[in-house]
Amino acid sequence: MSNLNGLIKKLRDIMRNDPGINGDAQRIEQIVWMLFLKVYDAKEEEWELDDGYTSVIPEAYRWRNWAKDDTLTGDELISFIGNFDTLKNLAVTPDMPAKKSVVKSVFEDTNQYMKNGVLLRQVVDVIEGIDLTSYENIHALGDIYETILKELQSAGSAGEFYTPRAVTDFMAQIIAPKLGETMADFAAGTGGFMVSWLRELEKQVKTAADHETWLRSAHGIEKKQFPYMLAVTNLLLHDVDEPDILHDNSLMKDVLDYTDDDRFDVILMNPPYGGNELPIVQSHFPADLADSETADLFMSVIMYRLKKGGRAAVVLPDGFLFGTDNTKANIKKKLLSEFDLHTIVRLPGSVFSPYTSITTNLLFFNHTHPTKETWFYRLDMPEGYKHFSKMKPMKLEHFRPVLDWWNHRKEIDEDGNPKAKKYTVQELMDGGYNLDLCGFPHEEEEILEPFKLIADYKKKRAALNAEIDDVLGKIEKLLQEK
Repeated sequence: MSNLNGLIKKLRDIMRNDPGINGDAQRIEQIVWMLFLKVYDAKEEEWELDDGYTSVIPEAYRWRNWAKDDTLTGDELISFIGNFDTLKNLAVTPDMPAKKSVVKSVFEDTNQYMKNGVLLRQVVDVIEGIDLTSYENIHALGDIYETILKELQSAGSAGEFYTPRAVTDFMAQIIAPKLGETMADFAAGTGGFMVSWLRELEKQVKTAADHETWLRSAHGIEKKQFPYMLAVTNLLLHDVDEPDILHDNSLMKDVLDYTDDDRFDVILMNPPYGGNELPIVQSHFPADLADSETADLFMSVIMYRLKKGGRAAVVLPDGFLFGTDNTKANIKKKLLSEFDLHTIVRLPGSVFSPYTSITTNLLFFNHTHPTKETWFYRLDMPEGYKHFSKMKPMKLEHFRPVLDWWNHRKEIDEDGNPKAKKYTVQELMDGGYNLDLCGFPHEEEEILEPFKLIADYKKKRAALNAEIDDVLGKIEKLLQEK
């Protein structure tokens, strides 16, 4: 495992000197597409043990044939990589196995940012030096990959698709997978929920048939190219040879057209929020559920694609909980009248730091019967923490209080502190479908440094401005219709 120590630092130090790399997001994207080819090549060595396997990648572009060629460097290497359009234009047929067709999908919008061919050669050599013949090293590379994903949190807008592993693992643990069930994430990002589901479900695998069922249990859709590439590589590293993840937009199909074949036993996801979609997207939803807010649209997709008897766990911002405009109220009315929204857990405010300070919540609901009552639980910062950060991220152990509470629910904890509260569905309806009921009593306000306070204010102000613009837009539309 020694050759993996300091891998990220080595690559960062080399790429800092390249004039084509502008910021962490580009650096990470550059690393990941090369890492994908390295991992894919290692997988192909396994697949080639089966008679008749042929690579979908032309021989000249297979990692083993160019990355190991030390004479390919400088301008010649830059020129060679520039011809990687070959991988973007691979011929894909409907009957082609997913492990082959995925190559074209991965490279469709991939970018080669580096301009210095000598530095590019050095980066290739570092990645080529990773020994993937050892089981121990493959799992160590999984840890390195986790490091890459964590770095996305500080990589500007790239961080929007990263959910901390502690959160995905906790949600998968609570949802309690069963072998034979199907799970989906319609905004899969880097594949974190799919991997957490597979890890939790793998404990039940006993036979070869169980393993096949396990392999085919997780499904994903991701709209953006870069996180899609990350997700495919992530799943390959976790021994899913044919990742069932589509490069597509989950919001571009009429929700009323979904049939039982389009539904899943379990949905685990963190819908994008605060984003914008093309106006045509709203036409795929009933008028009372159509909205410009992506989190609202995804909630509707989730409800239409969860099987009868199915279970869901979803990350949502406070804006969804306290929003009482017509669309949000209609979505929550549908949620409470057709699903059992049994639990909402409020996460500590800095779980997604430094990407966002927006308070987030975990909604757990089943497609079994209408909601009768909903429990609200507030998960506080663990002792010794003022806030989470890149260096001190949330860990699965920090969920211990809610895990201990889950099957023995009380409103008051052992120390006499209010930790949870239960409301009847009638109380929620009478409150105008306001679900922002986790702050009892109000959490202690953290005193922030001036610059951090200003930064947080700007983020909150931008979110408020977006909400105001949305409301004004709807009013203007109504006036025009009259």
